[in-house]
Amino acid sequence: MPKFDTTRPVAHRAEQMFDLVADVESYPQFLPMCESLKVRSRKERDGKVLLIADMTVGYKLIRETFTSQVLLKREENIIETKYIDGPFRYLDNRWQFVPDANPERSTVKFYIDYEFKSRTLGFLMGSMFDIAFRKFTEAFEKRADAIYGVDGKSPIA
Repeated sequence: MPKFDTTRPVAHRAEQMFDLVADVESYPQFLPMCESLKVRSRKERDGKVLLIADMTVGYKLIRETFTSQVLLKREENIIETKYIDGPFRYLDNRWQFVPDANPERSTVKFYIDYEFKSRTLGFLMGSMFDIAFRKFTEAFEKRADAIYGVDGKSPIA
């Protein structure tokens, strides 16, 4: 039952970080172990967006695909992910983007709690998932730096 919870200040606006994490189709370009991500459906209602997405993760010869429900709450700067189907017993993930007193900065809060259905798969991939999840916020921050620039300087093309 691994859990990971972190709070990280970043040099980007909360809205920018929300947009970056909400752009799930781009994950394979920069996220550790993410090989593909396909959005099955997208529904908008009451200012919120609900996605159903399949994500394939891999490490060496092991590949697993799982389906999640992703709820984008732009007004609250929150993204919640709930597990639907795949190799997990459960997976809960939450992102929160908190504006800073400096409007060009924010704090990113990331939480994930999961457990594999199979002890064997948990043994084979568990430590790699743990390492990857610990690098998620760093990966998103690096992606934000590449897209939005660093310290107000435009990104280098």
